[in-house]
Amino acid sequence: MSKTKMGLALCGSFCTFDKVLSEAEKLSESYELFPVMSETAAGTDTRFGRAEDFIARLEALSGRAVIRTVAGSERIGPERLFDVLVIAPCTGNTLAKLARGVTDGAVTMAAKSHLRNGRPVVIALSTNDGLSASAQNIAALLLRKNYYFVPFGQDDPAAKPSSLQADFSKIAETAEAALEGRQLQPLLR
Repeated sequence: MSKTKMGLALCGSFCTFDKVLSEAEKLSESYELFPVMSETAAGTDTRFGRAEDFIARLEALSGRAVIRTVAGSERIGPERLFDVLVIAPCTGNTLAKLARGVTDGAVTMAAKSHLRNGRPVVIALSTNDGLSASAQNIAALLLRKNYYFVPFGQDDPAAKPSSLQADFSKIAETAEAALEGRQLQPLLR
């Protein structure tokens, strides 16, 4: 029996990359992974690690080159590359672009191209302004067909009261629910 095909797209919330890649290791046992990275994520070295090291880990896990351009992502829909697209971490910037239909990078094009086939996009938030400027974008995507959210909550209410982060350990469970056309509950953790 063939594995479900999962696109795994990383945006620039660099502090969560280790968490996401740890989950990706588990996901690779059950899913055929197709890695995508935003241009920022694929091209920026930070105090959390070197971009090339993260790319190498993703490519080793998936056995595929990371898609990191608009042109590379455009073929996702026409070729029906995957069954579900997971954007983890999804930054407030990417969230805003998705809510407004802006397609200017590898991850937003991956979502647009994938959605053309009516297939699910799973959002695993990591944004410092989730309970402020990004709240309206979360609401917009919650109302939109084929978008699903990994359960999320405040990651540090005392020091960062507007910050939200997904429970990355629930990516697989959320993806399975999304493939059935339902939002995993409870949404807020």
